Amino acid sequence: QVQLVESGGGLVQAGGSLRLSCAASGRTFSSYHMGWFRQAPGKDREFVATINWNGGSTYYAASVKGRFTISRDNAKNTVYLRMNSLKPEDTAVYYCAATTIFIATTGGRYNYWGQGTQVTVSS
Repeated sequence: QVQLVESGGGLVQAGGSLRLSCAASGRTFSSYHMGWFRQAPGKDREFVATINWNGGSTYYAASVKGRFTISRDNAKNTVYLRMNSLKPEDTAVYYCAATTIFIATTGGRYNYWGQGTQVTVSS
């Protein structure tokens, strides 16, 4: 079992930055590849980024590539999402999730999910 808790969301102006964190419980964190998803009101959940178990490989959705950076610290059982040049369309609830599959871009391939953190970007 892996329990995930996101933090770091908030309100930011367009062009600003935020860093989301996702803290994992359990000793098996480094066994999992990790991903970030987001869901805006009235829209389907959307893949954002994923990172492999040791942080050596990453993959991004086209909509965030070049603006967002996913990273992890296995010693701290934490995965991060650094978001730069934020746009109003980035407004959503952001979720982290754990999977045994790399590269997984669909939610159904993830085994564990956090509760989400709200990111709101004002224009």
